[in-house]
Amino acid sequence: MSPSSIASPEVPSALLGDIQDLIEAARQRAASAANAELTLLFWRIGHRIHSEVLAGQRAGYGEGILPILATQLVRDHGRGFGEKNLRRMIKFAITFQDGSIVATLSRQLSWSHFVLLLAQKDPHQRDYYAQMASAERWSVRTLRERIDSMLYERTALSSKPDALIAQELARMRDAQHLSPSLLMRDPYILDFLGLRDTWQEGDLEAAIIREMESFLLELGVGFSFVARQKRIQIDDDDFHLDLLFYNRKLRRLVAVELKVGEFKAAYKGQMELYLRWLDKHEREPEEASPLGIILCTGKKSEQMELLELHKSGIHVAEYLTTLPPRSMLMNRLQQARQRAQWQIDQRQAGKAQR
Repeated sequence: MSPSSIASPEVPSALLGDIQDLIEAARQRAASAANAELTLLFWRIGHRIHSEVLAGQRAGYGEGILPILATQLVRDHGRGFGEKNLRRMIKFAITFQDGSIVATLSRQLSWSHFVLLLAQKDPHQRDYYAQMASAERWSVRTLRERIDSMLYERTALSSKPDALIAQELARMRDAQHLSPSLLMRDPYILDFLGLRDTWQEGDLEAAIIREMESFLLELGVGFSFVARQKRIQIDDDDFHLDLLFYNRKLRRLVAVELKVGEFKAAYKGQMELYLRWLDKHEREPEEASPLGIILCTGKKSEQMELLELHKSGIHVAEYLTTLPPRSMLMNRLQQARQRAQWQIDQRQAGKAQR
């Protein structure tokens, strides 16, 4: 029998699939390593130029030599080393002064990520986006979308004093610890639900269930859906919690109540009842106490202050069913931060008087 007449053995699909997965994983690791090296190279170039050419008494000389240096580098290494990019590398080194932090971030973030981050002037804002993008492996497109939606400004964290913001961001960076204020937002932007004109709470809930993937993205990192209309039986009465989630980063249940109209003080008692029941009957020993989010279409700041909702683990936030112009959203968030700062100042003044 000739060799040509022998049937070729068929490669098992499982074997082929495993080998293809190994090849793809190796390619991804190689690309990631190359990306990290390129990002670190840009940081080192920027650091070298800044420290040895532009700093101190040699600044004038440096400004003159930078175009010449760029011309030579472009000739030898390509357009990526033009003067504009060299200046961007210098800004990179000045903005991210700790090379070890850059080395850590570059394992997940590309140079294109850092270019977007460099445009953020507020250091806390920039640090927040850098840490979240790295931890959640955001693409460049996702990072741009988060920045455009003013995600940082909508977090509870952004309204805190600078010292507390820096402390929480440091804990996120060094210990990979996320606090509720890093995740809780106000307002939540639910434009993807497609709600128009008027709607009832049932319409809102049904739309969220239909668009659950998008809703989870808007809630933030680590959320997973647990139940809709969670039955809560107390004595002979039945209550129903609109939505129940679990957050693996916070390691706690998160109850969500949906309201059409402005927040009412009675909602606090309702949510406290739900949270205490969940704490007693649903919380696992290793979990933290449940949190509550009340979503409504409006709220009044003085009521929020007097009710001291934070002491009960309750976060009240507005939701928007259409995305407003960025300038309008920015003005609204600036006003909210000013109110929060005024409340902080009032509390500190009261403590000083005592």
